[in-house]
Amino acid sequence: MTTHPVYSRIVGTGSFLPSTVVTNDDLARQLAERGIETSDEWIASRTGIRQRHIADDSQTTSVLATQAARRALEDAGVQAQDVDLIILATSTPDYIFPSTACLVQASLGNRGAAAFDVQAVCSGFVYALTTADSFIKAGRSRCALVIGAEVFSRILDWNDRGTCVLFGDGAGAVVLQASDEPGIEAAQLHADGSLSSILCVPGQVHSGHVTGDPFLRMDGQAVFKQAVSVLEKSARDALEQAGLSIADVDWLIPHQANLRILTFLAKKLGLSMDQVIVTLDQHANTSAASVPLALDHARRSGQIQNGQRIVLQGVGGGFTWGTVVARIG
Repeated sequence: MTTHPVYSRIVGTGSFLPSTVVTNDDLARQLAERGIETSDEWIASRTGIRQRHIADDSQTTSVLATQAARRALEDAGVQAQDVDLIILATSTPDYIFPSTACLVQASLGNRGAAAFDVQAVCSGFVYALTTADSFIKAGRSRCALVIGAEVFSRILDWNDRGTCVLFGDGAGAVVLQASDEPGIEAAQLHADGSLSSILCVPGQVHSGHVTGDPFLRMDGQAVFKQAVSVLEKSARDALEQAGLSIADVDWLIPHQANLRILTFLAKKLGLSMDQVIVTLDQHANTSAASVPLALDHARRSGQIQNGQRIVLQGVGGGFTWGTVVARIG
C-alpha cells in the first residue's frame, strides 16, 4: 500500500481590530499634552503609518484573538470542536499562565485540542504557522488554528516618541488543514540571540513587583539594517527550498513594521510594490498580528485569490525572523 505524503493548506482566514481608531493627528494632540512634539507628517514620512487601532481596557489579547479565530473558522467552514491544535503567537499574553491559547480555546468551546503560545515577537505568527505545518506533516494534527494577537499599546512608553507612534493592537488567524495537495511549500525559521538588545522589553515580575524596564525599547536603525538583510536572504532561501524563484511569487506579505523596510525589501527581491501587501498605514505595527491581519485584509478585499502563491515573512525581537511560502486556498 502506497502512503501519500501529508501537506497542510490554509483554508480560512480571519481578523479583528478594536473599534477605537487613533489617527496620527489624534496621537499628536495626545502627546502634546505630555509635552512631546510630533505630527502626521513626521510619523507618516518616516514610517508610512497614518493610524492605528487601540484596545480598550476590557479587550485583552485573548478577546481579540477569539474574535479573529471565530472569523477564520467561519471562513473555513470549520466547527471549533473540529480543531485539534491551537497555537497562538503573542508577546502580550493575558497572564503569565495559563497560556492565552488555552483562554481562546475555552472561549471557542473547544475541549481536548493541544493549545499553547509561541513567543517570537513580530516573527511570532510565522513561527506558529511553521510549527502547525510541522504537526500536520508529522500526522499529529489534522486541523490547526493559528493565531497572532497583540495589545502592544499596553507595553509602550507614551513619553518615547521613537516607539509609541509605531504600534497598534489587533489579531489575525488562519485555519490550517491536512491535505493531499501542497499548500505550505517551504518554511524557514531563524534567530540570533546576540542581537536581543536592539528590540526588547527588559523587565519582569519578581516577588510581586516589576523589576527592570517594563516598556518596549528599540534601536530603530539597527532593526532596519538587520530586517532588510535577513528578510531578503530568508525569502530567497525558502523559495530555493521549494524549488521556486522570485518569478513564481504572486504576493509578498511581510511584517508590517515600516514602509521603508517594505520598499527596500521589494527592491532587493526584484518585486513591484504592487505585489506587496501593505496595511501598516491603517493598522501600524501589530507585531505577531501583522502578517495574518494583512493576509486576511488582502483576501477579503479581493487582492489575493485562491491558488495564488504568497510569501509570508516575519522579523522581530529576539532577534528572530522567518519565511513561509504557500499557495492560498
